[in-house]
Amino acid sequence: METEKRPGTDEVINELLVKLFKNIMEIEERCLITPEFKDISVNDMHIIEAVGKEEPKSMSTVAKLLSITTGTLTKLMDALSEKGYVDRERGKKDKRIVFVSLTEKGRRAYARHENFHRTMIEHMKDGLSENETTVLVYALAKLNDYFNRIYKA
Repeated sequence: METEKRPGTDEVINELLVKLFKNIMEIEERCLITPEFKDISVNDMHIIEAVGKEEPKSMSTVAKLLSITTGTLTKLMDALSEKGYVDRERGKKDKRIVFVSLTEKGRRAYARHENFHRTMIEHMKDGLSENETTVLVYALAKLNDYFNRIYKA
């Protein structure tokens, strides 16, 4: 009688991670890019998230949060500004500094993105004990640390 070879833990982890990364990108796009927000991409949603809904941020601060140059961000902000998601304003003290903030439309997009992530986290934690949640946080932090190390290398 032949026994079926079951995948080992490493293979299962690898398969789950590959599916997870693929699904997050595809599902996030399907859930976020609704008829109201059909004129932007998921990448634009992440820029909107970096701008945030609080006080205006300088372009250089947003660029650092996104790990892109201010030149690249300027082109992206041009498009988001034309579509009505962000406002730009020169600094009052130093006119060279440009501050960005979300418009009402940008705030709605931000809320949609925030709700998607909140729902995903709630579902992930549903049914987990406090100890299991702690282990999950630890495992995700280790994965994040690994990506940060190889990104900086």
